[in-house]
Amino acid sequence: MTTLNPLHLLAAEQKSAEVTDWSARVSWVLGLVVFIAFVYWLMRQGWKWRGSLQSGLPELATTPAGFTDGETLLTLTGRYHASTTAGQWLDRIVAHGLGTRSRVELTLTAEGLDVVRPGAADFFVPAAALREARLDKALAGKVLPEGGLLVITWDHGGTLIDSGFRSDRAAEHQAWVDAVDHLTGTAGKNLTGTAGNNLTSTKEGTAR
Repeated sequence: MTTLNPLHLLAAEQKSAEVTDWSARVSWVLGLVVFIAFVYWLMRQGWKWRGSLQSGLPELATTPAGFTDGETLLTLTGRYHASTTAGQWLDRIVAHGLGTRSRVELTLTAEGLDVVRPGAADFFVPAAALREARLDKALAGKVLPEGGLLVITWDHGGTLIDSGFRSDRAAEHQAWVDAVDHLTGTAGKNLTGTAGNNLTSTKEGTAR
């Protein structure tokens, strides 16, 4: 005759109790689903509200004909993180698809900056609209390691915009800062990110 040892007896005694109150459990799950849907709806409404506030922002420029005929200064593949009002790292711009994160391919020539975003709206920044570039670590609530973001400042319809990019090879960021600043005539300034101490008025980010 087989005798159960104490461990077998303990396991037999600790069987899970059967769930009998299914209505309470289903109600709890449905309540959670409704809450999540409500939060999502609030986020969408906030996004639409922000977009309506930014409705005065002009349409984005498109790549001019013959752009690829010029000499390419730099190219980059990576991610587009966001755009904000310059110097306001939390003031996200969502108009014209600028709030959509995506993959990105950047091309810089003497004519300007071409921003190609698979799955999102492409846009072009003429050289005359470029203002400066810097290394930073945060934009639109996204925080990365120090210098993990390439932030390019540009003028669009009288609004200065900070657009944040992250290369697949972060070591390329400094070359982009140098190239953009050379193109805009701001090369040689002591330019750091929002955590820097010696910033010009156009380079200064919001203290965090």
